[in-house]
Amino acid sequence: MMVTPRVLAASPANVLLIGQVAEPQSLDPQVATAANDSRILVNIYDGLVRNGAGKLDIEPSLAERWEISTDGLTYTFHLRPNVKFQDGSPVNAEAVKFTFERMLDKQNPYYNTGPFPLSFFFSTIDHISTPDASTIVFSLKEPFAPFLSNLATPTGLIVSPEAVKKYAKEFGRHPVGSGAFSFSEWQSNQRVVLNANAHYWDGKPELQTLVFRPITDGNTRVAEMLSGGIDTLVEVPPDSVKLFANNPKFELHQAVGPHVWYVMLNTQVAPFNDVRVRQAVNYAINKQSMVDNILQGSAAVADGPIPSAFGWAHNNDVKPYPYNPQKARELLKAAGAEGAKLTFYVTEGGSGMLDPIPMATAIQADLKAVGLDVSIQTYEWNTYLSKVNAGLNKQTNMAEMAWMTNDPDTLPFLTLRTQAWPDKGGFNSGYYSNPEVDTLLEKARTSTSQEERGKLYQQVQALVYQDAPWIFVANWQQNAVTSSRVKNFALQPNFTLLLNHVSKQ
Repeated sequence: MMVTPRVLAASPANVLLIGQVAEPQSLDPQVATAANDSRILVNIYDGLVRNGAGKLDIEPSLAERWEISTDGLTYTFHLRPNVKFQDGSPVNAEAVKFTFERMLDKQNPYYNTGPFPLSFFFSTIDHISTPDASTIVFSLKEPFAPFLSNLATPTGLIVSPEAVKKYAKEFGRHPVGSGAFSFSEWQSNQRVVLNANAHYWDGKPELQTLVFRPITDGNTRVAEMLSGGIDTLVEVPPDSVKLFANNPKFELHQAVGPHVWYVMLNTQVAPFNDVRVRQAVNYAINKQSMVDNILQGSAAVADGPIPSAFGWAHNNDVKPYPYNPQKARELLKAAGAEGAKLTFYVTEGGSGMLDPIPMATAIQADLKAVGLDVSIQTYEWNTYLSKVNAGLNKQTNMAEMAWMTNDPDTLPFLTLRTQAWPDKGGFNSGYYSNPEVDTLLEKARTSTSQEERGKLYQQVQALVYQDAPWIFVANWQQNAVTSSRVKNFALQPNFTLLLNHVSKQ
């Protein structure tokens, strides 16, 4: 039921109110994993490098310049002079070293401020040296092609060592970085407030205050946007896009980015320990109908774990599983899986999850049509993540998930390798294992040739498509809506929000 918009007084011109789909997990960049958190984090912290506005290219940030050795094993960064964290402590080589050693060295006294689920991104670091206060040298165990792009992710953002030492495990509730905005307050389930950093090295922000509000119900988010309760709405519910598209009071923003929405299948237990059943559910689901009717054309049907946004790494010969319920029934019969009862974990909402409950209901209906009895269990987003990221238990057959990445290595490496099973620290919660995929992924991340890497990822795409450890559902075209008062707002391909140049009339 649509919530009636409330009438509000106009919000101040120097305050931007942002509606998000869920409460952040943590504002510690090495702990957080969700886009909800990342949109906040990139405004509090800086990394050594960053993605340029509107692109996935790498450009300088805290590091003014860098050199890479010819063998690909040594990365030397030269820091921008006289930059300080928001607590007044210096951004120097020791602070950078502290940031990475905290999440990589189990003997580090602050390793217990984790866990650090994406420390995988930097697992090839052998050691870090600091020749002087402005120089930081990373020595790698082997060449690692995604190193620079991983440094540009939120996991690579640099934290204040003094603040980590002060707040320890509570640092995620008291974040301190060197970014355009500094942390002010976090009222659970109400708001996260950031204030402009007047001393920001890249120029003082246009806005004085950012307020991030978690509004889990889609209808409520839309009502708040219509009434002026928020100035910006990210992840607009698909059936509400038309409310804003041609309304002069609002501006609709859309951008293609590397996103995959899928359903992981528990390959450890019946019936999904049989590849025929995994392929059957891919044939059974009318994904085009979901994209057209539930997502209102805001996505394309997915064809595997590497989205087409990575043109150089995507296998164009692999096409999405066609909708073929008869083929699904034949495969289920051959596997002896007719009438199987399945438990399906579904989130109420969450970053990149699009319209998770209607999507799940459509999947349930399509699987019922081929004789599978699916029981849906729904959970709030952060509860959901804690359950799914721990690995699907033997009573759970399926679970929704979405990933947004800035390198084709990230998603398959963290979710499809044998060494990425949850008990090994990864996100392969369906326990898929294919030694050939493992080998290809290891080769791809050590190759220094993008052309060679692309060919390896294309092989991964073909193998994973055939093995079908997931139901490959959708690649989303991200969207947001802003009030016409908001200027210079733009969506980023990496799904973050860069707000230091945004203004409001």
